[in-house]
Amino acid sequence: MIKNFAELELDPNLLLAIEEMGYDRPTQIQAEAIPQALDGRDILASAPTGTGKTAAFILPALQFLQDFPRRKPGPARVLVLTPTRELAMQVADQARELAKHTTLNIFTITGGVQYQEHANILATTQDIVVATPGRLMEYINSERFDCRAIEWLILDEADRMLDMGFGPIVDKLSHECRWRKQTLLFSATLEGKGVEGFTADLLKNPAELDAEPSRRERKKIAQWYHRADDMTHKLELLKKILTEQAERSIVFLKTRERLAELRIELEKANIACAWIQGEMPQDRRNNAISRFRDGSVNVLLATDVAARGIDLPDVSHVINYDMPRSADVYLHRIGRTARAGKKGCAVSLVEAHDQPMIDRVIRYTKEEIKERFIKEMRPKHKKPVFKKKNKKKEDSKKTPAKSKKKSAKKKK
Repeated sequence: MIKNFAELELDPNLLLAIEEMGYDRPTQIQAEAIPQALDGRDILASAPTGTGKTAAFILPALQFLQDFPRRKPGPARVLVLTPTRELAMQVADQARELAKHTTLNIFTITGGVQYQEHANILATTQDIVVATPGRLMEYINSERFDCRAIEWLILDEADRMLDMGFGPIVDKLSHECRWRKQTLLFSATLEGKGVEGFTADLLKNPAELDAEPSRRERKKIAQWYHRADDMTHKLELLKKILTEQAERSIVFLKTRERLAELRIELEKANIACAWIQGEMPQDRRNNAISRFRDGSVNVLLATDVAARGIDLPDVSHVINYDMPRSADVYLHRIGRTARAGKKGCAVSLVEAHDQPMIDRVIRYTKEEIKERFIKEMRPKHKKPVFKKKNKKKEDSKKTPAKSKKKSAKKKK
């Protein structure tokens, strides 16, 4: 088991940058992906947000560029595709941090940027370009971007790119970069559309890696739940937690309608919040995230779709106002807190119908999620118990009993 970054055979300049960023030991996905990528393997990885996946592909890419330095100025050698402009900027920022003791150039090509600005970038030497598929394809079609020099193609949040309809464009980009040496694909899950939506020749004999956040990483997250009798009780519990316990919280809801209702209630209670939801204009979304990021507001309401791929620092609490539809989504949600070695809390507000989901999460994570109470706000109802019924057994038990009763009646 790899215990520190020095064991990963990285250059001293990268190790120094890692140390300055405050990372002490690699996460599971970093320990698994970096050696395989440096061995020249294609990578197919399941890595939810919060597992350190960006460094898992940026570090080997930076190492590769230093192991095989360019002989003359020219276009990009590593291309990272991300579904959104926001994620592209996050990835590029982290890449620059990790590359700060090198001479490598890292640029982004995304929507919302003036054409001239990109033209200036494309006229200089680039080493790594982080791009959104649609905008990059425009430049390729107008012969402004040259894919022939690309040696590594990296797809970040591949499943989300498919959800957003980028599948055909990514396949075209893959064809444009056909001279590449390696492809690395990262997705929140490897099931369903996560991989199958792309053409089969995207990856060649990849190393398959599955990195749920490790137990050690999750141990930094204290998990508990409060039972709520009804929606009014639930809202009061949330207000109490936001005003008296939490410093910076992300509150998860299952639909946009539910988010709108909660927003109005929090405004009535003078609790300032920002919010993000699916199909939201990019400028409003960016504004909400930057308000939360810079501390103008300390509560961010979010739906699962909207929160994918966002890396927000110093989140003290993740609050499940609505329980998620599955246990793995629960894990993705709580991974928003306890980042970069810090501790965090995950709190679920549970109505009677949510109890089976809490039980499922406990079985799935093999971790205890204890019930807690807030004084004067204890639930009035008893905790519901859901027993699994085996229908076949139940039916077979019932049938003989009925026939006995009938035969008894006949005898009378």
